[in-house]
Amino acid sequence: MTFKEQLCAVYSEPLQAIDVETLQVNVGYRCNMSCKHCHVEAGPRRPETMNRETIDAVLSVIKREQVSTLDITGGAPELNPDFRYLAEKARALSCHVIARTNLTIFYEPGMEDLPEFYASQGVEIIASFPSCVQEHVDTIRGTGTFEKSVGALRKLNSLGYGLYGNGLTLNLISNPQDASLPPSEESLEEEMRRELLDRYEVSFTRLYTLANMPVGRFKKHLVRHRSFDRYHEELTGAFNARTLEGIMCRHLVNVGPDGKLYDCDFNQMVGLTLLPGYPQHIAEFDRGLLSQREIAVDDHCFACTAGSGST
Repeated sequence: MTFKEQLCAVYSEPLQAIDVETLQVNVGYRCNMSCKHCHVEAGPRRPETMNRETIDAVLSVIKREQVSTLDITGGAPELNPDFRYLAEKARALSCHVIARTNLTIFYEPGMEDLPEFYASQGVEIIASFPSCVQEHVDTIRGTGTFEKSVGALRKLNSLGYGLYGNGLTLNLISNPQDASLPPSEESLEEEMRRELLDRYEVSFTRLYTLANMPVGRFKKHLVRHRSFDRYHEELTGAFNARTLEGIMCRHLVNVGPDGKLYDCDFNQMVGLTLLPGYPQHIAEFDRGLLSQREIAVDDHCFACTAGSGST
């Protein structure tokens, strides 16, 4: 059964947006890492980068349409030369800013003061932290990654991130090490909170779980190991209709490095743009139309609706 067929079985109408509360902006695919599960296939040699003109168009939309949240992603979004410009200008417009970071970027030349920059701007951080097990993390993300990540979390804690009452939000996002579904957020959060505090004296605000998306580099991994069909069957078998109300594509619009619009970052990676009849570029952005749009879906969407769903 395809995802469209599954929707028809539980919904009387196509999946539609509810509002555009968040503008999720992918500012480039360049990254200091090349993680095995990366749906973006990000890496040090990726040239795609959002230019200043497109960033200014994003800021114009935030101001004109009064978008409440800017979610900046990549690659490692901090490697975009205008990353700090975007974050600062958005905060000046009273927009809540989220930055998705891999934590190891803090150790790159010229990036050492990123934690202080984040704190000065009150940026909410969503940090990739797959596991509390060092071997698992280093296998997925490269030798030494776990140690750097823990050091980065300690630095953020020292600035007030992840500590109760400080107003600086530090969320972690975890994904499985293999072609399996993540456990419930509640149980994994409790375990990770205990492990990080007891073993490394690290605190965080909350944990999100994310099923590995069968696109990009992870899809190639699945195909290479002849496990794509099995993983697809696991995702389809775990479909949970209750996740559809809060699924992220219904509450945001995603912007690619070239300014094209998508329903989510995953659709961006497979080239699935917004359906015809809706604005296709940030320069054409219309919150009213986009808040009522039909969502473009394909079979990779099963990863966001499996089990407890992906945030």
